[in-house]
Amino acid sequence: MPEWLVLTLAMLAACVVVVAITFVRHRTASDDEDPSETPDVIEYMTMWIGVVYAIVLGLAIAGVWEGRSAAQDHVQSEAVALHEVSERVRVYPPEVRDRIREDVNAYVGHVVTTEWQAMADHGEVTERGTQLLQRVREDVTDYEPRTDFEAQAYQPIVDQVAAADQARNARANSTGETMPGVVWFGLIAGAVITVGMILALQIRRTPRELILAVLFSALIAFLLFLIWDFDAPYSRGITADAEPFLNLFPAVKG
Repeated sequence: MPEWLVLTLAMLAACVVVVAITFVRHRTASDDEDPSETPDVIEYMTMWIGVVYAIVLGLAIAGVWEGRSAAQDHVQSEAVALHEVSERVRVYPPEVRDRIREDVNAYVGHVVTTEWQAMADHGEVTERGTQLLQRVREDVTDYEPRTDFEAQAYQPIVDQVAAADQARNARANSTGETMPGVVWFGLIAGAVITVGMILALQIRRTPRELILAVLFSALIAFLLFLIWDFDAPYSRGITADAEPFLNLFPAVKG
């Protein structure tokens, strides 16, 4: 199901629930009920519940956005490290240099096509990608420098391979959802309580009050959708992308 359709259905569902509850409550209310006589304590509690829930929502959004940004940084670090490997091996003999560059390109090509789709579909990296990166590592570490110039370049190249491997592991660890189930329970329960307290203020069936209640509920539904969308950095709407690989390795097509 497309992300925009999920968002639309969630917001419409929130609006329909509020309108339905308001109409049912108005129909079942007693004749002598006076909506203007809402106790001050209910208004006070509603205000503070709204403030606390807004803080919780803000922290949740900041957390998942930070996770999404970190996921993009992992991709950038991995791409830069592999690009450095590909560039620094120019001091090696042509047959060694070309073999390393071919293996680096093979790994990058696998990442931006097969592995990226696997992260989106299954939330994990592929075994083939691990094997291809291991081949790059073996190409680099198994070569024995023949000159002082090659010896000086050897360790920095090994370090860049290690940096790429570390970034890949970080990318693998951030493919899944980051928000625990108990946090989602708190967010959804908080939304129900917040909207419920507004209904407890005895909303009347006037257009102005209905519109405000509907817009408020739709806003909460949108914010919850935003948290859900950012929660999986590689598989949902606003995701980390493979642009760093494509920019540094233009010959590889994603």
